[in-house]
Amino acid sequence: MSLNSTQNVRCPQCGQMSEVTVWNSITVKDSADLKQDLLRGMVNMFRCPACSHTALMPTPMLYHDEEKRLMISFSPCDDPILKQRLFDNVQNTSKESGELEKLEGYNLRFITDYNELLEKILIFDNGLNDKTIEVIKLMILSQEVDKVEYRVCRFGKKENGVMEFMIYDAKENQTYTSSVPDETYTTIDTSLRESGMKPYSFEWEMVDPSYATRLLQGFNN
Repeated sequence: MSLNSTQNVRCPQCGQMSEVTVWNSITVKDSADLKQDLLRGMVNMFRCPACSHTALMPTPMLYHDEEKRLMISFSPCDDPILKQRLFDNVQNTSKESGELEKLEGYNLRFITDYNELLEKILIFDNGLNDKTIEVIKLMILSQEVDKVEYRVCRFGKKENGVMEFMIYDAKENQTYTSSVPDETYTTIDTSLRESGMKPYSFEWEMVDPSYATRLLQGFNN
């Protein structure tokens, strides 16, 4: 079930008070339209009616897609120490509650970045696994090693036998695209699975560039 609440928010820009609907959980099978609003960046985003200031509401949200066996715990945060603490809490709570036994065969993801949340949904909507996609993203960025520090790579879309990735360069303030054939994904995914990568979760996971790096170094989950 999708759950929401109403909050009175003061705009940090102009001080205007306004009422905001905040979603605490989204269950796709009950709220297909809400999922589309999320993908358009319209969920849990504060927009001041007076000055048009926009900001992400700092509200945790649980995303559940039963058909795709995907559950995402999203907690907005940009502090690495707090991020690890929140992740540990999600892992410990799920083990203590026995929740994991009911989620066998699921992909369980913990995320703190809004754009990453949207990316994960798109990846699984396209029938792909984000673990393999993260490895491919590392390979794309490694083509220009001297620029990796300033760049972020995101999955964009999959069509006509090709996957498109968006590369944002913060130093140049430019966005580039990179195309990868579906065959490349299949080859890498097969290789990773043969080396021990599991296509599903045994517990909550953070699947990000650090995770992909560990996979390439021989780490098996």
